[in-house]
Amino acid sequence: MMMTLGLFVFTLSTVPYQNLNRTTAYRWPTNSRVGLPPAAQFLGQGNDHITLSGILLPELTGGRLSLLALETMAAKGKAWPLIEGTGTIYGMYVVTGYNETRTLFFPDGAARRIEFTLDLMRVDESLSAMLGDLKEQAGTLMKRAGTLADKVKTSMGGIFS
Repeated sequence: MMMTLGLFVFTLSTVPYQNLNRTTAYRWPTNSRVGLPPAAQFLGQGNDHITLSGILLPELTGGRLSLLALETMAAKGKAWPLIEGTGTIYGMYVVTGYNETRTLFFPDGAARRIEFTLDLMRVDESLSAMLGDLKEQAGTLMKRAGTLADKVKTSMGGIFS
């Protein structure tokens, strides 16, 4: 597995991308000042875009059906988690653009070569906002486990005494 976008899995047999380009903006607006250079102020991270591009050779790799699945996801207008095969969680992304170029055709009109570009934009605030406070979640789970253990002990009565 190379990467997943929601339930779509990028692999060598579906849509193997050859390029991943990530662009993250940082916001630094300026205010004009009299007799001085403009003052800049850091406001935080801006948009985060990822572009996946590649070439499909349907005889060897995924083809039109795999790309149709991605187009269908894009048309839903939903955010999907983007997770790399290495375990890197990028966040929640929406598809903002899709480009496809077909060349080298079979006699029936099917393309032998499909070049594609998939543009994604991050829409969650941060990984901690997406995943929540993991320490708090672990504490809650520990409390529930302790409560469950007490209930089991009580219901078993003196069997193990």
